[in-house]
Amino acid sequence: MAKKTPNSRKPRSSPASSASSKICDDGDKEKRPKSAIKPKRMPKKKSVKLDAKRPKKPPTAFFFFLEDFRKDFQEQNPDVKSMRDIGKACGEKWKTMTYEEKVKYYDIATEKRAEFDKATADYIRRKENGEYEDIEDDSEFDD
Repeated sequence: MAKKTPNSRKPRSSPASSASSKICDDGDKEKRPKSAIKPKRMPKKKSVKLDAKRPKKPPTAFFFFLEDFRKDFQEQNPDVKSMRDIGKACGEKWKTMTYEEKVKYYDIATEKRAEFDKATADYIRRKENGEYEDIEDDSEFDD
């Protein structure tokens, strides 16, 4: 088999350097500044306007457990101030708890979820009736 030989004996350039250089008609390379290379534009995500009157989602059962656990843990370990350490200990405790121990927190979360569902339905009904007008904020920060 015959070996393929390159047409010229120039060293190969890396892909990064070839992207920043341009070959002209006469064969000379011109360096373009990196700022002149335009990256591909990603389509902008549409910003969602948050309605201040819309009800907030309730916390999950774990977060109700976290409130109780944090109080007990800080009483038993007053020297531990790191939220990271408290969160890790709480997560480990939640994983080892049985369903019967978690039921108390699931019940609280279910009640809060039912309240949220009622409030959301009320909010949607009022919004459809036109009680909540879409008033645009003329904020001094929107320039």
